[in-house]
Amino acid sequence: MSDDYPKRGAKPKTLFERFSALFDSEPETQEQLLDILHGARERDLIDDDAFSMIEGALQVASLKARDLMVPRSQMDVVDIAQTPDEFIPFVMSTNHSRFPVVEGGRDHVIGMLLAKDLLHFYTEKDFDVRDNLRPAVFIPESKPLNILLREFRESRNHMAVVVDEYGGVSGLITIEDVLEQIVGDIEDEHDYDEDEDNIIADRGGRFRVRALTEIDQFNEFFKVELSDEDADTIGGLVTSSLSRMPRRGDKIMLESFEFEVLRADARQVHVLMVRLLTQEELELLKEKIGQDEAE
Repeated sequence: MSDDYPKRGAKPKTLFERFSALFDSEPETQEQLLDILHGARERDLIDDDAFSMIEGALQVASLKARDLMVPRSQMDVVDIAQTPDEFIPFVMSTNHSRFPVVEGGRDHVIGMLLAKDLLHFYTEKDFDVRDNLRPAVFIPESKPLNILLREFRESRNHMAVVVDEYGGVSGLITIEDVLEQIVGDIEDEHDYDEDEDNIIADRGGRFRVRALTEIDQFNEFFKVELSDEDADTIGGLVTSSLSRMPRRGDKIMLESFEFEVLRADARQVHVLMVRLLTQEELELLKEKIGQDEAE
């Protein structure tokens, strides 16, 4: 009788026991573990959602704060030099629940302002913004996300300011950003909402590109002519070129660009890092392709 069908009276195997049976030998690397999980999904032992969450949890352990932060240039901040009458319209237009408050520039964050605390402005005659600030939490770019998530939970804090090695502000990260890596996209106050936000300049001449960016928009922005015969979006083009679902960290060369997958789950790619290759890199790539074809 097959082990899949327990004998009469025998205690049925738990889901964990059936799942553990997949491992004929203990995986030695995360890649081997993911390959086994892919096989389990293909055999319908786990569904897409479960696979996506397991993969996301594994990814969180290898990611740093710099990988998920909202870049400094995209941070919505309140300047302490402004009066509530001046910045409240801005607060209302962004619909965020909390804001870093700066003094004299973005590198000097003096606290966090919760939108709900602004209600005191309408009830207190001597309302002072400084008196209503919550302490800001600062973390290094290299902070592992699994540790950050634990600290978020323990401190009941939802937002942290990311700083570089020189103490300058690099960006902002929220507990929602981390959880999205595990459970998939959540409606996010910092998500790309408009077409003009689909392609955003990053450091070092690179660009963060939303995977749902239309190829036509990408071509217009970079003045190139990527083909849209096989896909309508940049994420679709990368997926088509890989011939499989992209995973975080995947890199692929297309035309004169290097595409790196920053965020992806079991169903689709979400965000790409795009870099325009130098002429020297293009020449080396052409030379390598020529050698491969000759072999």
